[in-house]
Amino acid sequence: MARLPILRYPDPRLHTVARPVAAVDARIRQLVDDMLETMYGADGVGLAATQVDVHERVIVMDTSEQHDHPIVLINPEIVARSAEMRLAEEGCLSVPQIYDKVERHAQVTVRATGRDGEVFEMEADGLAAICVQHEMDHLLGKVFVEYLSSLKRDRIRTKMLKKSREEQRG
Repeated sequence: MARLPILRYPDPRLHTVARPVAAVDARIRQLVDDMLETMYGADGVGLAATQVDVHERVIVMDTSEQHDHPIVLINPEIVARSAEMRLAEEGCLSVPQIYDKVERHAQVTVRATGRDGEVFEMEADGLAAICVQHEMDHLLGKVFVEYLSSLKRDRIRTKMLKKSREEQRG
């Protein structure tokens, strides 16, 4: 397994729409394992392949208290959404140390293929529902800051670009 570099906003590659995974083979299982190691190493609860510059429909997540219940969603699709909406604070490994409130469906049902190649359905609420919707946005080339006002988004973009320049200078 290997930790993968995470793209940082406003990297334009974060806006790439992911293509479906053709087959769950050794390459995809290795990608999943590397993504899990990357997510856990960055103290995240979710990671989309888009964030590690692989533009295929793969998500890993773990919203459990002990971080010991990884979930793999390959070619995920939301098949049901609650009418109830919930406003909650979100963060993102691609936008480190930035948090803001985003409105999402309180519950979702997702159909996906697992690491084992088997199709399954999963109902999610609370943090898991937020995480699924957030990561699926990444697969569509959307970053959570796009839900914010243009003023907030511009401030975040400026802050991230400044931070990136400072890190490059060492």
